[in-house]
Amino acid sequence: MGSFEVRGGKKLSGEITPQGAKNEALQVISAVLLTAEKVTISNIPDIVDVNLLIELLGEMNVKINRAGRDTCTFQADDVQVDYLKSDAYHKKSGKLRGAVMLAGPMLARFKKAYIPKPGGDMIGRRRLDTHIIGFEKLGAGFSYHEDGFFYLTADELKGTAMQMDEPSLTGTANILMAAVMAKGTTTIYNAACEPYIQQLCKMLNRMGAKISGIASNMLTIDGVDKLNGTDHRMLPDMIEVGSFIGLAAMTQSEVTIKNAGVEHLGIIPEKFRQLGIELNFKGDDIHVPAQELYEIQKYMDGGVLTIYDHPWPGFTPDLLSIILVTAIQAKGSVLVHQKMFESRLFFVDKLIDMGAQIILCDPHRAVVIGLEREKQLRGIVMSSPDIRAGVALLIAALSAQGKSVIQNIEQIDRGYQNIDERLKNLGADIKRVN
Repeated sequence: MGSFEVRGGKKLSGEITPQGAKNEALQVISAVLLTAEKVTISNIPDIVDVNLLIELLGEMNVKINRAGRDTCTFQADDVQVDYLKSDAYHKKSGKLRGAVMLAGPMLARFKKAYIPKPGGDMIGRRRLDTHIIGFEKLGAGFSYHEDGFFYLTADELKGTAMQMDEPSLTGTANILMAAVMAKGTTTIYNAACEPYIQQLCKMLNRMGAKISGIASNMLTIDGVDKLNGTDHRMLPDMIEVGSFIGLAAMTQSEVTIKNAGVEHLGIIPEKFRQLGIELNFKGDDIHVPAQELYEIQKYMDGGVLTIYDHPWPGFTPDLLSIILVTAIQAKGSVLVHQKMFESRLFFVDKLIDMGAQIILCDPHRAVVIGLEREKQLRGIVMSSPDIRAGVALLIAALSAQGKSVIQNIEQIDRGYQNIDERLKNLGADIKRVN
């Protein structure tokens, strides 16, 4: 199990470019199963979760030609469907929550699929109900196997009207991919509408799908018999962009985030500005100047600011850990309310050990009382519990006095591409220890 050794307290400087979006990658790479023709995808992040999904496709006999580390051409013209029954698939797919995204394309084209018990982060209960209920409404049946898999079959998928009980990003993508080849028209109300879903819809339409309502919470899909190949370029990862903003603020650094995909960031820049962080936009780049101190805004009546997660176009839950850690050295206080996952704030005990002033109210809420740079955090030994908390701890370590050791960095590697080398280019003192 690897670790990062970090000597903090250094101001960083320079330029950094975000990787391709992890959450988009898991969807659009799964979509290659919908056609026998070639699909070329670029700006693919070189991270554990995405590479594991590509390996799974290869083991299903999808032809993969990797022109570079960030570009792959896929051709699913001889898929070995029976691989889904193998112990190898059960073992590998169970490690990756993104493997659930294979179900929609498999049902659409091959009329059968397996959904493994969710893997990935241990951040609380992550339901599959939305996916399975959607597939059932399209005409699929399912049974649960004791080995932890749902087995889905459908003689024919038929278009239908459905209202999702939650605007699940993965649920919307999975049902959407199943519906594009269903007979008739499907409407999905209360659909997720993140840029990642918009990207998937545009890619599928280029392949010959008929999807309307893109960027809204009502998607209409007219089923087609066949999809074709296409080329697709993924967006920059908005979670990395937010992470780099928080990093610059906490370490009092001047950093330029290149090719940040500014038009797709939604409310994210505004939430960091509410913490008092200055952001300058130059074309598609974000310049974060070095700030000695940043002050958290209050509500107009003087109340303490609350930042909470909400379905898009609200604030993404994946950045609440970054908001929380960035507030540690601010002037003022903020209530961070994590609504979606009940275990995602439990990493704050490490930050408290480092000297942060944080009150964990309950599994979903924490109050951060800013230190105002009156004292530095201190380095400690800690472990990364999940992808986003791991990077939040890394940001804390880079701002802290002395040496920190972050263990279980495999969690960080699942979502952040070569993060240690990229931070070294900004001047960070970070070493990977295996």
